[in-house]
Amino acid sequence: MQPVRGLPNTTPSANDADMPMMYWRVESAAPLWRILAASGYGLWAWLGLALLLGLYPAGRNGTLVPLSVGTLLISAGLLVACLPWRGASDWYGWRPRRGSRPNRAALLALAAYLPMLAVAGLARGGNIFWATRLAGAALTLCSLSSLAYTGYRFCCQLSPSAQRAAVSLPISRLVFAGYAGGLWLWLCVLALGELTTPRGLYPWIMLLLALALLLGLLEGLAWQSLAGSATHGGAAREYALRPARFVAALFTYVIPCIALLLTRHDGIDLIAAALAVPSCLLGKCLERNLYESLLVRGAAG
Repeated sequence: MQPVRGLPNTTPSANDADMPMMYWRVESAAPLWRILAASGYGLWAWLGLALLLGLYPAGRNGTLVPLSVGTLLISAGLLVACLPWRGASDWYGWRPRRGSRPNRAALLALAAYLPMLAVAGLARGGNIFWATRLAGAALTLCSLSSLAYTGYRFCCQLSPSAQRAAVSLPISRLVFAGYAGGLWLWLCVLALGELTTPRGLYPWIMLLLALALLLGLLEGLAWQSLAGSATHGGAAREYALRPARFVAALFTYVIPCIALLLTRHDGIDLIAAALAVPSCLLGKCLERNLYESLLVRGAAG
């Protein structure tokens, strides 16, 4: 997942009064594409791991649907970057409309498409073929590599003081990708009706609840570090953002976790999953926008 903004001197600010309205709108929506991409890579990573371990016996359609969902999520930002909109030309630091060569982050992001295509071509029956499992392992490895590198890249773009405040962000991004990607896979499984008994989801539900708890702890540490930094406004600014943070936490954790706990009730499990996924993405987008904008503001100030 990319940062909300690049280096202060490389990307114009969306708050600049001289920027056209179209630029402001696209730049303001940029965090959404990055959140979607992170959840898409998380979905691919979980699917590849399940195929590797032989825990995803769904047929070809049951494999192609989550692959397609992940592709749409990841490709949304690339599609926007290819459109002739000013301010929408940056995809992992790569500007495809200008004919430039992809940088390392973009190459890692694109590399995950290769094992995705391999899994799509090899998916058959119970998915026990060794080549399918190997492609699943490559899909997981490429997805995690892209997520880890983009988190590291974000921290490298910050000032030394901001890097100390954002030390937990790379791990937090990986955990969020696992949490959101797991919610997407849960929704896909329920929508396809591939689950023979609801009890088969209980370990998965407990894992997602544990990831939600871990993500909340990591984000709490990140905000605490930011509050203790005088460069970024200290506790005063952090306190002023608490109401918005509460709303973001409500959408990111409370609603999805309640939906996960309702899975055991027949008839509402699919509805609960359909509400949990967009709620998580909306809450995370709000929280990241608040945190990273404050972080970059302190780095530039």
